[in-house]
Amino acid sequence: MEKEMGIVERAAEFCLRVHGGVRRKNGLPYILHPMETAVIIGTMTDDDEVIAAGLLHDVVEDTECGLEEIRREFGDRVTELVLLETEDKRKGTPKNETWKIRKEESLDILRSSGSRDAYILWMGDKLSNMRSFYNMKLKEGDSMWKRFNESNPDMQAWYYYAVEDVLSDLRDTAAWKEYHLLCELVFGKRKD
Repeated sequence: MEKEMGIVERAAEFCLRVHGGVRRKNGLPYILHPMETAVIIGTMTDDDEVIAAGLLHDVVEDTECGLEEIRREFGDRVTELVLLETEDKRKGTPKNETWKIRKEESLDILRSSGSRDAYILWMGDKLSNMRSFYNMKLKEGDSMWKRFNESNPDMQAWYYYAVEDVLSDLRDTAAWKEYHLLCELVFGKRKD
């Protein structure tokens, strides 16, 4: 008899199905980002639902899949974690016009959650982003920011350092320490 797939395996399969064929701004297959996010999360927790949420964190935001499909497939807890990572993209409005508002709202949601699981999920996602930024910066310098909805590196620095502040409860983890180092390498020392 074949063993039933666990939630992490099902989330990986689901993620591959909905993100398959898409590429990130760095040109790599999109699926690598949620996979890397899940691996980072796995260094901080062995909770399969948090790891599954890491795989699914961009599904609602970047595909046609809705929260109810996530809830049906993966349950309430995974859905609530994914929701904590899902921005209101304000469809129909240019993304560059709403970038700062969306980031402020996301930070407020994260702060108010007070959830270690949410912090771990965010750390996995944002550390994966910072690794990508670092590699892009090595190849392209600051011209890399032209690819993003917010092309001002000072605004990007504001956001990523704000995330670091909110996630400071994780400062004893290797992931937070790497994140902090990469922020300094990509954006320079913090400007207060």
